[in-house]
Amino acid sequence: MTRKRRRLMLLGLAALGLGTASALALTAFQDNLLFFYSPTELHDGKVAEGQRFRLGGLVVQGSLQRLPDGQTITFTVTDTAFDVPVRYAGIVPDLFREGQGVVAHGRVGADGTFVADELLAKHDETYMPPEVAKALRDAGHPGAPGASGKPALSTNSMAAQ
Repeated sequence: MTRKRRRLMLLGLAALGLGTASALALTAFQDNLLFFYSPTELHDGKVAEGQRFRLGGLVVQGSLQRLPDGQTITFTVTDTAFDVPVRYAGIVPDLFREGQGVVAHGRVGADGTFVADELLAKHDETYMPPEVAKALRDAGHPGAPGASGKPALSTNSMAAQ
């Protein structure tokens, strides 16, 4: 075998190894993706049975209940069009409360209740996860960021004040 053929064979094997490693990495990455869905999208059947995903919306006022075991809570998430009951067992984030935005990671149980294994709550007075804000705007919720119709302040309007 000539030098040129050995070099080509070595480059071919290296390309094959790199391609295999890339395919394995992309497959593993795709298996770990969590997609965001609103209660409306869940109701419309856009989620496959048993699929892990993120559910986002507002926690309905008066829906939060703590079960006697002291670890489990139930509440309802809404996008103002549809409601989804949620059950979570674990430590609740300090900023989690009714009327605020929440994103829950988990899957839908056999009874139609979303069983969450992680809760994410807003972190300050004005923050709402972008996906939740978009879902609320699409549903026409008056409290959604950008839904009030008020224009944002520009530097020119601030200088005029």
